[in-house]
Amino acid sequence: MKFLVDAQLPPALARAIVGEGHDAVHVCDLDMTSASDNEVWDEGRRRGAAIVTKDEDFILLGRVKGGQTVPAVVWIRIGNCSRKALLAAVLPVLPTIVEMLGSGETVIEVR
Repeated sequence: MKFLVDAQLPPALARAIVGEGHDAVHVCDLDMTSASDNEVWDEGRRRGAAIVTKDEDFILLGRVKGGQTVPAVVWIRIGNCSRKALLAAVLPVLPTIVEMLGSGETVIEVR
């Protein structure tokens, strides 16, 4: 599975996803830290990657751009926390996220 991790989340999340055997890149690795939501969206679509984000705007963007090939969005709804706590919350559910993406889900909330 391919993932594109948005700027509000740490690069460590992309690295941890790679450590679990998936293709993941953080926007900072693509020199896109200041990219607009539309630019990140287009990059996710180009890569065929699910966008991992804390930004609700990507959910709204999916509704607006629904006629196009829509990248899936993994919406992290965990409040501000340490990197360690974020990884502890996301990594155990990563297999479920991958399964849901594989079955065609386009929006997955992680709380």
